[in-house]
Amino acid sequence: MSRRLARPLGAVLGLAAVCGVAVAHGGSLRGASGDSLAVPTWLFLSTGGAVVGASFLLASFVTDRAFVASVHGWTRSVPAPRRLLAWAGRLVGLAAFVVLVVAGFAGPTEPLRNAAIVLVWVGWWAGLVMATYLVGNTWPALDPFRTLTRPLARVTDGARDLDANAAAWTSTAFLLALVWVEVVSPLADAPPLLAGVTLAYLGVAAGGVVAVGHETWFGEVDPVARLFRSYGAVAPVERTESGLSLRVPAARLTERVVDTRGGVAFVVAVLWGTTYDGLVGTPAWAGFARTVVNAGVPAQLLYPAALVGGFLAFHRLYWWAARKARETAPTYTDVETLAVRFAPSLLAIAAGYHLAHYLVYFLSLSPSLFGAVLAPLDPPIARRLVLPGWLSGVGVAAVLLGHLLAIWVAHGTAFDELPGRLQAVRSQYALTAVMVFYTMSSLWIVSQPAGSPPFL
Repeated sequence: MSRRLARPLGAVLGLAAVCGVAVAHGGSLRGASGDSLAVPTWLFLSTGGAVVGASFLLASFVTDRAFVASVHGWTRSVPAPRRLLAWAGRLVGLAAFVVLVVAGFAGPTEPLRNAAIVLVWVGWWAGLVMATYLVGNTWPALDPFRTLTRPLARVTDGARDLDANAAAWTSTAFLLALVWVEVVSPLADAPPLLAGVTLAYLGVAAGGVVAVGHETWFGEVDPVARLFRSYGAVAPVERTESGLSLRVPAARLTERVVDTRGGVAFVVAVLWGTTYDGLVGTPAWAGFARTVVNAGVPAQLLYPAALVGGFLAFHRLYWWAARKARETAPTYTDVETLAVRFAPSLLAIAAGYHLAHYLVYFLSLSPSLFGAVLAPLDPPIARRLVLPGWLSGVGVAAVLLGHLLAIWVAHGTAFDELPGRLQAVRSQYALTAVMVFYTMSSLWIVSQPAGSPPFL
């Protein structure tokens, strides 16, 4: 790993260590996110796996390359005042940053009445991320860290060339560290800590900009910027030099969104990170964790070990699918190229699972968001929306829709990468099997009642 990246990464890992084990991200907010689904678990799992398998069979009949290319290549340009929107986004992002810091240190201590807590977890991590893959990526304009560190670009030597693979692996390590901090630290229940971590992250970003340059840091290393850019590739709207470009949802995932092994690892980390956040709130995990801790394994070790172990399992499983793709569809294309080309399809799965995990959460707590942000120092008592029972079923639909998009993206990628029709279809066998596994895992987590992880 580059020395220029070692210090910022060390700062984040050190921050994670300082946070220690306290109250999970769920804390007060996890319990407020909604009830469990009312559909039998066996029905979720069996129908979910069958739907993904059937969608692959249906997609395999679409072998007209011109038609597949026309679907993914369809685009319409829409003029937009990019400069005006960029400046407006910066002002909104800076205002939100100020509210976060002020409310974090001076606002109410009750999580659901504090603007910092509600703004970050409900408005940013739930609402803005959903808007990113459903509409388009506005984070480059809103990002207060990018805006506040921009003056440093004038006093540094400018952008520095980094190995793209090393930069992507560094982003992956950063992302996993942030997921761990989110799950095991009391950020959702301690507004001053959340404000302090936000300022610490600004310091990390400033150090990264000084080390490798502003454009390189936010373009290649910063995990939050890479996360939003990845989710933005799922959206039907893309920013261009002339304004906005409209595409078929997830069509950009057939392009070279990922170009290195480290990029593949980051995509897997995005998928696993959301899965891990949901997994540790299930009753099954609670039972497992109590058994392991009672056997003598420290809880402080269990949670990071599960995070890293799960990531490695998801990562190895995906690379197994890439190797099998080359065996079932003999080709001169090497395994790494196939893995890089098919990896973006997983982003559709990650987006579908994120929507399933956070839609009810966001809708039920949206009154808290608007009430707290409009009066950050003295907000009214937070209220929850009473949502119709059928809305919980939207989570199942979101998971399935994400997997269906992933199947179609993989199908289009196969026909773009491989010359033979039967070869392109056969290359998707193992990947489809892995997607069925991901589907059933996601549906199982969505079907479980949400709770707070034990020992945190």
